[in-house]
Amino acid sequence: MPSETEALDAYSTVVSAVAAKVLPSVAALTVRTSRGDGAGSGVSFTEDGFILTSAHVVTGAHAGLAEFTDGTQSRFDVVGADPLSDLAVLRVRDGGAPPATLGDADSLRIGQLVIAVGNPLGLAGSVTAGVVSALGRSLPVGDGRRARMIDDVIQTDAALNPGNSGGALADSAGRVVGINTAVAGIGLGLAVPINSTTRSIISELISTGRVRRAWLGIAGVPVALPPPIAHNLKQRRGLRLVEVIPGSPAAKAGLYIGDIMVSAGGRPVQGVQDVQRLMLGSAIGTRLPLTVLRRGAYVDVIAIPAALS
Repeated sequence: MPSETEALDAYSTVVSAVAAKVLPSVAALTVRTSRGDGAGSGVSFTEDGFILTSAHVVTGAHAGLAEFTDGTQSRFDVVGADPLSDLAVLRVRDGGAPPATLGDADSLRIGQLVIAVGNPLGLAGSVTAGVVSALGRSLPVGDGRRARMIDDVIQTDAALNPGNSGGALADSAGRVVGINTAVAGIGLGLAVPINSTTRSIISELISTGRVRRAWLGIAGVPVALPPPIAHNLKQRRGLRLVEVIPGSPAAKAGLYIGDIMVSAGGRPVQGVQDVQRLMLGSAIGTRLPLTVLRRGAYVDVIAIPAALS
């Protein structure tokens, strides 16, 4: 076993190495909107000047100023923002910074070392370290008309300073596994994960400036499945439909209030989030197999999700 001093030295070495690797890619962002000035952080992630940040940092703004740790400043334009994932993509007009490497939050484990790197004004080069406190958290967000949950949010005890929103949450290899988004309480911070879902959102923001989402037209609540069915399906819960909007894709597929959805697209459904994570733009107009329990029997239907207007 290493001594306490050796362990602390190793810990410091890792944190210092991550800071040196990620800090040059992190910018302090300032924006001006009709509501006043705003600030946050952003992470350069491509060679051609694209920056990833939190959507709430640039709400109401079309452009702003990015300043990197080496003192370089550049105006940026907002390429696209998606309040329902709290992610936005910007692009600097003049050059850019070294891009950070995006990792995969799905590989994280509770207790794993993570480093929060931000560059808020007044606290240039802010670095804090901690561990992954919890995984699979949900964060409610909205755009004024709609609300949804961001799934698989990372909870960490790495302190998030004011202005850290949009900054990087990195693993011990210096890969960005999350975008810091909120302070959950004293000593607790939340980050939107970098995973296959958010990579799709980022790609869509770059290519079209917005994120299309699919729609089924249902509302539901999780319910416990009868023990024999739970044993057979190897899942404890399903989603009881409490609303099926008339004329919606769900209604056209033959779903009814009281049905208990147990799978969608071949994947188990135990809550609203399991359906919600399938409702990306790629699902619009495609066949989505659904299995529900109705009066104790399995019923299979095919729904065709529509575009969410």
